[in-house]
Amino acid sequence: MVFLSVPCWLRSRLTDRFWRVQEVLKYARHFRGRKNRCYKLAIRSIQRAFVNTTKARRLKKRFMRKLWITRIEAASLEHGLRYPAFIGSLIKCQVELNRKMLADLAIYEPKTFKSLAALAERRRQEGFLAALGDGKEPEGIFSRIVHHY
Repeated sequence: MVFLSVPCWLRSRLTDRFWRVQEVLKYARHFRGRKNRCYKLAIRSIQRAFVNTTKARRLKKRFMRKLWITRIEAASLEHGLRYPAFIGSLIKCQVELNRKMLADLAIYEPKTFKSLAALAERRRQEGFLAALGDGKEPEGIFSRIVHHY
């Protein structure tokens, strides 16, 4: 395109500015008051909203982990184990289920969770016996210690 005068060039740029403004206002449509119509107010509100959205994505992960831990703790208390003992025993048994899966098992598969709690309790008892005894853990399926003599 060849522009013969400055007014023609400005007129051709008008559509670009219009669509840029519309792009910003699109994100502000659900705001109340003048923030969804006035470009200057909309820009400020959108920037604040985007900052809050970014922070919320990080916080969501934190809240979900807290929720899973609360659910696991409630379910493990039903079977007589506190949360740290339950998780520690599962780690020693090399059960590699994350907290999300454990929480889902506690809600939707209570029998499976009960068997995991029994496994953790058995591992805990083995640890107590080893602490009381001669330093050797009792033989069994739950012991993962390999002795090299």
